[in-house]
Amino acid sequence: MTSMLTHTIRNLPASSAWAVRVFARSLSCSSQLQAPAVQPKSKKTLAKSGVKNIVVVEGVRIPFLQSGTSYADLMPHDLARAALQGLLNRTSVPGDVVDYIVYGTVIQEVKTSNVAREAALGAGFSDKTPAHTVTMACISSNQAMTTGIGLIAAGQCDVVVAGGVELMSDVPIRHSRKMRKTMLTLNRAKTIGQKLALISKIRPDYFAPELPAVAEFSTSETMGHSADRLAAAFAISRVEQDEYALRSHTLAKKAQEEGLLLDVVPFKVPGKDTVTKDNGIRPSSLEQMSKLKPAFVKPYGTVTAANSSFLTDGASAMLLMSEEKALSLGYKPKAYLRDFVYVSQDPKDQLLLGPTYATPKVLEKAGLTMADIDVFEFHEAFAGQILANMKAMDSDWFAQNYMGRKSKVGAPPLEKFNTWGGSLSLGHPFGATGCRLAITAAHRLKKEGGQYGLIAACAAGGQGHAMLVELYPQ
Repeated sequence: MTSMLTHTIRNLPASSAWAVRVFARSLSCSSQLQAPAVQPKSKKTLAKSGVKNIVVVEGVRIPFLQSGTSYADLMPHDLARAALQGLLNRTSVPGDVVDYIVYGTVIQEVKTSNVAREAALGAGFSDKTPAHTVTMACISSNQAMTTGIGLIAAGQCDVVVAGGVELMSDVPIRHSRKMRKTMLTLNRAKTIGQKLALISKIRPDYFAPELPAVAEFSTSETMGHSADRLAAAFAISRVEQDEYALRSHTLAKKAQEEGLLLDVVPFKVPGKDTVTKDNGIRPSSLEQMSKLKPAFVKPYGTVTAANSSFLTDGASAMLLMSEEKALSLGYKPKAYLRDFVYVSQDPKDQLLLGPTYATPKVLEKAGLTMADIDVFEFHEAFAGQILANMKAMDSDWFAQNYMGRKSKVGAPPLEKFNTWGGSLSLGHPFGATGCRLAITAAHRLKKEGGQYGLIAACAAGGQGHAMLVELYPQ
């Protein structure tokens, strides 16, 4: 597979000069970031006859923090509760108006396996409001959103809250299987003799803990290792990856300083200060970044801590409604959520290529092309993953040999792409990122005068998601 993928770049520019050009071009749009909101160009609406219009009323998130920092002593439902309370405070929506709550998460806390329900009760929602939790790796909150869309579209609900949460500061660590089996058997033992016989069989290796696996279950390969192989297959250099990562941090810092990250709500951490902003944004220099050693494929890999997303704690929440319900309650929606698709492909060699497969499908469903999209918000798991997807999308050879398409869909232009930073800089709480992508697309459309946004993300298991966001008429 690697040798075949390498063939895709024969007719594509692979030098670091490409990254320098797009980096400079993307930064040159800073005047766009500073400009006041402008009216969008007039395009056709993506509304479909007989299909309900589903809108985003509001979306928020608590600050995304590096794991092991201010949220380290909390539980996942604490973060989710804070996001839900932030949504209630910002919208003043009565809790009993909400028909359903859906949350996404990846690494579940055993005590609160249905974190959606526990967080909703803690946030003050009615105990009559059903809630459930979904998981789909890094697109878990994407799944929460589209589950909400489905409930509204089917007429089962008018108002749904969707969100996601992840707490990497405290992940479940289990006893070994031998010890678990012994303890469960011990619990069933009826006599002292039976219990002592079981205890006598315990050996020192029983006490070795089982840490959560970061590797793919089906391939036993870590996502970072897969990203390194993908970058090599598409001839993405270390310099290109570092340049893209620096772009992400630089744009995120600019957006943060200019007050553009409107989805962030403050969170008073119990026993600590109020957290008001993301703490993983760290613009550096290419010189400093070049000093880091490979993180996964050693010693010759190109993926490092500097060009990878970091372990993150955080939570997000979005208020979704039918357009009719939103207007009846007096809300001015931010955006419509339109067509979406989920895709799956080979989890070994195409683990991180979800956006490449999902993007053309969602565009075709809506009758659009890449040129019609004003704002792109893609999840940045690794800089190499983003750049590999761009090359794959811009390759006729890849489209014809792997996607069954006649021609390429084309790569997103950098001046429209993640211009307020991305997961590399803002952080990536696995279960919460999808909602951030959607609300950021809506805010950028309003700020930059666009009409159509496209969000896309890859996920463990070789899966992916893409969805179209349409600005609500201003």
